[in-house]
Amino acid sequence: MSTITTIIITAIVSAAVAILVYIAVRKYILGNKKDEIIRNAEAQGEAIKKEKIFQAKEKFLQLKGEHEAYINERNAQAQQLENKLKQRELALNQQNAEMGRKQKDIDSIKENLKVQMEIVSKKSEEYEKLRGKVIEKLEEVAGMTAEEAKNQLVDSMKAEARTQAMSYINDVMDEARLNANKEAKRIVINTIQRTAAETAIENAVTVFNIDNDEVKGRIIGREGRNIRALEAATGVEIVVDDTPEAILLSAFDPIRREVARLALHQLVTDGRIHPARIEEVVEKVKKQLDDEIMETGKRTCIDLGIHGLHSELVRLIGRMKYRSSYGQNLLQHSREVANICATMASELGLNAKAAKRAGLLHDIGKVCEEDAELPHALLGMKVAEQYKEKPDICNAIGSHHEEVEMQSIIAPLVLVADAISGARPGARREVIESYIKRLKDMENIALSHPGVTKTYAIQAGRELRVIVGAEEVTDAQCEQLSADIAKTIQDEMTYPGQVKITVIRETRSVAFAK
Repeated sequence: MSTITTIIITAIVSAAVAILVYIAVRKYILGNKKDEIIRNAEAQGEAIKKEKIFQAKEKFLQLKGEHEAYINERNAQAQQLENKLKQRELALNQQNAEMGRKQKDIDSIKENLKVQMEIVSKKSEEYEKLRGKVIEKLEEVAGMTAEEAKNQLVDSMKAEARTQAMSYINDVMDEARLNANKEAKRIVINTIQRTAAETAIENAVTVFNIDNDEVKGRIIGREGRNIRALEAATGVEIVVDDTPEAILLSAFDPIRREVARLALHQLVTDGRIHPARIEEVVEKVKKQLDDEIMETGKRTCIDLGIHGLHSELVRLIGRMKYRSSYGQNLLQHSREVANICATMASELGLNAKAAKRAGLLHDIGKVCEEDAELPHALLGMKVAEQYKEKPDICNAIGSHHEEVEMQSIIAPLVLVADAISGARPGARREVIESYIKRLKDMENIALSHPGVTKTYAIQAGRELRVIVGAEEVTDAQCEQLSADIAKTIQDEMTYPGQVKITVIRETRSVAFAK
């Protein structure tokens, strides 16, 4: 046991010694490597330091060279500026010297002028004295003062100038009238020839045809309840009289008459006629008619090539189909005016599309649903402005009856086209009383002028012949009188087309042989 123990102890001691030796050897080896690594690192650091110092020296030399070049350039620029300043200073000195010489010349000229003015003043005084003596001698010879002679000369020159001016005005007006009438006739004739339109006459009564008189009883209903329901639903007076196979629908609103006509047509075709069915059919027809009005407006815009209109304006255009003015269908009239405007604008080199747009919309105020107290032209202008139409279009709409001032070039075209369309033979019908009143007003306006003895409105009011007294009105005054009467009629009356004013002055010498 002691031997084993000894061996074990010996082994343990040997292992411990071996470990200690290993540790000592390892420490020695690691210490040598560490010193070597440190030496290598110091050598590399020294090399890098030298390289950086060399690069810094090169960069310094480069920057130094650039700085010296920059300094040299600035010095050169400064030298150039200094040279320019010296040149300018020299030029200014020369100018100052020149100004000094000129100032001396001016001073000498002033002295000379002063002397000459004194001489002129003395001469003027002598001239005035001589002139006064001459005027006194002339007044003694002529027997009148200088003021009287001056007034007489001025009066004679005024009369002569007035005569020459009137003669010149007449010549210019004749020439202008000849050329203007020739050109205007050409444009209007071309426009009328290129714009063909049918004549349409409408009234306040629509005739609804039926197959037999038995239908009348069914429309009237028991104790008239059907006809009362129909009148209440449509707002149209239904006249059932002895007229065979016909019923009259009377109302001033064409849209109401059309609703009643279409509703009656559906009721008669269906055969079921009673108050509940009547209300249902009328509501349905109203919706259909609204759609048809919108479709008519769209189709009209497409036919005329007008785009970009507000939907409400398109609907108002469709409503024109059921509106008439003096018996002329409003939609047909507006289409005709649009085409006439476009044709005349093309002939004159203006914007034909804008003229056509204004012509189509010019009577839009007649179909507005709002109950305004404005004239239809101003109401139409207001509606067009509301729906963002251009200012020249709005002005053309509002001024086509001259209720506002014309501010656009197409406004006169709309006025003329409206007059052409309305004045076409057969286009419109007027109440005879208003026609006669217009003729009487025209004659009374002419009679109100001094020197007029008789007036005659002829050719359906297209010409006014004025008889003047030969003793009161001269030949030269006749021209002015006709122009004054024409202006008064133009300012105070509304009429289609134009009125020709003819002033007649004659001298009669009467003697009796006894």
